[in-house]
Amino acid sequence: MSVTTVTKITGIGAALVDVLINETDAFLEDLGKEKGGMTYVDDKEQQEILAKTTRTPIVVPGGAACNTIVGVGNLGGSAGFIGKRGKDSFGEEFEAQIRSCGVEPRLSLSDSPTGKVLSVVTPDAQRSMFTDLGASTEMDPASVTPALFDETAIAVIEGYLLFNPDLMTAAVKAAKSAGALIALDLASFEVVEAAKAILPDLIRDYVDILIANEDEARAYTGHTDETKALDVLSRDVTYAVLKVGGRGSYVSHNNIVTRIRAVDGKKPLDTTGAGDLWAAGFLYGIANGLPIEKAGHLGSACGYEVCQVMGAQIPESAWKKIRAQI
Repeated sequence: MSVTTVTKITGIGAALVDVLINETDAFLEDLGKEKGGMTYVDDKEQQEILAKTTRTPIVVPGGAACNTIVGVGNLGGSAGFIGKRGKDSFGEEFEAQIRSCGVEPRLSLSDSPTGKVLSVVTPDAQRSMFTDLGASTEMDPASVTPALFDETAIAVIEGYLLFNPDLMTAAVKAAKSAGALIALDLASFEVVEAAKAILPDLIRDYVDILIANEDEARAYTGHTDETKALDVLSRDVTYAVLKVGGRGSYVSHNNIVTRIRAVDGKKPLDTTGAGDLWAAGFLYGIANGLPIEKAGHLGSACGYEVCQVMGAQIPESAWKKIRAQI
């Protein structure tokens, strides 16, 4: 009798379209926004920002959890995505794009427009995001059931769901009831600051894999020292990841810390999706039984390649190189 190993990775989060523009630091300063952050806006404010630039926007599918899941699909993994989109051309294109990457869409529909993220990318490759969530905000917590996570090894729960505590709670409970490990990426330091009241209990009770960059770790743990921050992140979880940009990352598992080096190569063009695609490689590795170091290196390869293009869509030529490392 054969035993089937479950390797599917299912994400839940905002079904969004990314609109990216290359701009100067002065452009961002004139907007009065903090570099590297994420601000919620409406469609009107997005259009006002776009009206101030002379650059031609690049439009690609996006959303943090979706970026990760699309990465898993492109690696050849079993992948699914849960979200809500509008009944518009943006939404139809979003669904078609993720299907083409091997992702099973589990999308409900809305009369509201599909959500969009306007990212201003400065010369240092930092991106500052202005988000109109649109239809994605209408996901009903009651509709998030264990059946959506059927046969899922790892459930990727988008950190931005922390802005909707009822939806976040429904997602982690449904995924855990389905028998999945819960992976949570802390998303941004603004998310951590806003969710400090509920994060510790949520992580203790549900999260198995916790992922943070330096800013998010500092906001959550209060530590600037990486060793101390990782120690706090690793409490109550099976895997804790601290990403440190161009210096790579650290993974804590069973009280052992593994250093993962970044790929040494070209200067980044755009960091949009870098953390999301790092998570795609790492989680694919964990779900498929790779050693932590190998899973981490796969994450680094995905993170590096997405930084060589605008947006979070790695070209097929680069995916072939990455898949060759598995």
